[in-house]
Amino acid sequence: MLCPFCREKDTSVVDSRPTEDGTAIRRRRSCTCGGGQRFTTFERVQFRELTVIKKNGRKSPFDREKLAKSLFIALKKRPIDSETIEKLISKISRELEEMGQPEIQSSIIGKMVMESLKDLDKIAYIRFASVYTNFKEVEEFEEYIGKLHVKSKK
Repeated sequence: MLCPFCREKDTSVVDSRPTEDGTAIRRRRSCTCGGGQRFTTFERVQFRELTVIKKNGRKSPFDREKLAKSLFIALKKRPIDSETIEKLISKISRELEEMGQPEIQSSIIGKMVMESLKDLDKIAYIRFASVYTNFKEVEEFEEYIGKLHVKSKK
């Protein structure tokens, strides 16, 4: 494993343990270059390559990092710790892989993210929804907020 700081090829594993949900191995590593920089890596099972079919018909490989980036943007400055976000990313990725389909519509991924955010953080849900559904009018925000109020009263 290359050190992300100095690009040294020789790094050593200091600690290994499964993540809380058991879907990955978390490894603390240390660079042997003398600086002793430490970093963390995750080892996950990858069942198959998933292809995402975009709204315009284009296809691209599923990118876990892209999913993570969009979740971190939606959850920016929200009281959700990074471990919870990582669990959410793993949950969504695992559900996609368990579908058993080599190709998945981007809309399915978007709906999965929306449902997960709705349960986790309502502000992040509205943020994600505004981008995902491409809100053009204030009334669209009101509609989604109204849906949240209806669900919370049940």
